[in-house]
Amino acid sequence: MTETSHAKKSGGSGAARTRGMGELERVIMDQLWSADQALTVRDVYTALSENRDIAYTTVMTVLDRLTKKQLVDRERDGRAWRYRPATGRDELAAEIMDTALGEDVQERTAALVAFADRVSPDEAALLLEALAAVEANRSSGPPHESV
Repeated sequence: MTETSHAKKSGGSGAARTRGMGELERVIMDQLWSADQALTVRDVYTALSENRDIAYTTVMTVLDRLTKKQLVDRERDGRAWRYRPATGRDELAAEIMDTALGEDVQERTAALVAFADRVSPDEAALLLEALAAVEANRSSGPPHESV
């Protein structure tokens, strides 16, 4: 079992996952999302140091922070840790949006309307398609918890 998945099973709060990421955290997450396997600190450091002046210990600290935020899972590989994203980029964005919307129904509705007003016509078409697909899945499958 990975270290982060243990925290999730023992009741770790999802709030830590959805706190904002800093610029370096996003860059490191991009490295992990684009990799086809779990990466070591050395792997991430090597990739980042090609384009920026960064210390190995900084990468190590940020990966540790991302683990504590439950954004990455890590597992031992000899003396090193290997890191992989705990969730996909799309799922994390959806989780952050859901948390930002809050729990009050009126506030959620107002925020969703304001968001819909800001999207381009192409994005609006994609949202309509996604909503139709979600509705089709809900009506054909087992009941889901409502928002």
